[in-house]
Amino acid sequence: MKTKTSVNFGYVVFLSVVAAIGGILFGYDTAVISGTTDIVANQFGLDELAKGWYVGCALIGSIIGVLVAGMMSDFLGRKLTMLISALMFSISAIGCAVCGDMTQLVVFRMIGGFGIGVVSIVSPIYISEVAIAEKRGTLVSLYQLAITVGFLLAYLINFLVLKSADITLAESPAEARSGLALTDRMFNSEYWRGMLGYETIPDLLFLIVIFFIPESPRWLIVKGRDADAAKVLMRIYGTAEEVDNQMAVTKASIAGEVKSEWKALLEPGILVAVLIGSAIAILGQFMGVNAVLYYGPEIFKNAGFEDPLFQTVLVGVVNMLTTVIALLIIDKVGRKKLVYWGVSGMIVCLLMIGIYFLPSTNLPTWFMLTFFLLYVFCTAISISAVVFVLLSEMYPNRVRGMAMSIAGFALWLGTYLIGQLTPWMLKNLTPAGTFFLFAFMCLPYLYLMRFKVPETTGKTLEEIEEYWKKK
Repeated sequence: MKTKTSVNFGYVVFLSVVAAIGGILFGYDTAVISGTTDIVANQFGLDELAKGWYVGCALIGSIIGVLVAGMMSDFLGRKLTMLISALMFSISAIGCAVCGDMTQLVVFRMIGGFGIGVVSIVSPIYISEVAIAEKRGTLVSLYQLAITVGFLLAYLINFLVLKSADITLAESPAEARSGLALTDRMFNSEYWRGMLGYETIPDLLFLIVIFFIPESPRWLIVKGRDADAAKVLMRIYGTAEEVDNQMAVTKASIAGEVKSEWKALLEPGILVAVLIGSAIAILGQFMGVNAVLYYGPEIFKNAGFEDPLFQTVLVGVVNMLTTVIALLIIDKVGRKKLVYWGVSGMIVCLLMIGIYFLPSTNLPTWFMLTFFLLYVFCTAISISAVVFVLLSEMYPNRVRGMAMSIAGFALWLGTYLIGQLTPWMLKNLTPAGTFFLFAFMCLPYLYLMRFKVPETTGKTLEEIEEYWKKK
């Protein structure tokens, strides 16, 4: 009998990395919008609410994608569902690059949003189902890291496209621009087209490599395709004995799964858990995280920076590097402790940024940039790293799927609202008032985490369920 060293860990990493590329597309499609808002608003004459709709329309598609992703992946399989999401990204990127008017642009952005919603569910599922148990947490965390890579890639592309664009063409009359060749419009007069269109490069990579990975062995077993599942497991575990063992464990797990019922969500302790989880999900969006993500260049421009896209690249670098740190320490430090320290730091940074924007102050721009990057650090090491891990652990097995769907819907709803309302808040509340509001919204989040949410680190799912029953 072979030992555990027979496990083909390199192959498992390959499968996980391929699925995690979906996270890069998620991050790119989400963050690229930040470099395009000003020129799109100028070209199409958008006011603050219309600008918010341009940013938020993709999130409508994301909400729809999240709601149907589970059913799609169960019916079609994980691999085919990832392939469909990749096609959605391609249609969106190409469509945005060549669209003729604002309506078409919105439609193609919503198609890309649908791809975001689908891939945000199916990629982590695939990774968890091919990963060996000892490394599952680390491998699934690759997806979160891939999202931050996508953020940084989008910020870099935005910066480079703008640097290479002929700004004089961008400032010329619309009639003159419309007569230019499409390539000139994409990378000069309407460079937002190039920013959005460059997503086709990582997307083509995703489309190609998906064909080199197998279907999830767990899905194959669920569908009764034991022979196909055994072939995949043999590539991973290397011995027939271990394959038989994994097949038996998976079948026992499937047979032991209890069908969830919606009425179970109304049980007193479970209802409290669902409401608290949803509150955490939606409150996290009103602490400034996605406002920074979507409107970073506009905020830096208002702060007096001459090259706001460069500062946004710095945000992407800090976000990605901090996520690496968070993944290394989350199981050692604990979920709640990371949130306490991180959110406390967020409050201080948001207050300092708000003070910078007050008319009565005359602080240097480095002051604002320092606290802005510190805010990104505090966010990435706390709520961004913890929220999905915590939500996936805090619900009992029999309602986890439905409870996670509700919390996920709350999170995407909050994301849409903040994307829609941030331009209005920056204008009517002023940047200072907006950041003071974000700081205030951190307080109820801290209260819930301190007094209402259990520490899940090191606890069994049964212990967590018992906590909610006592509530």
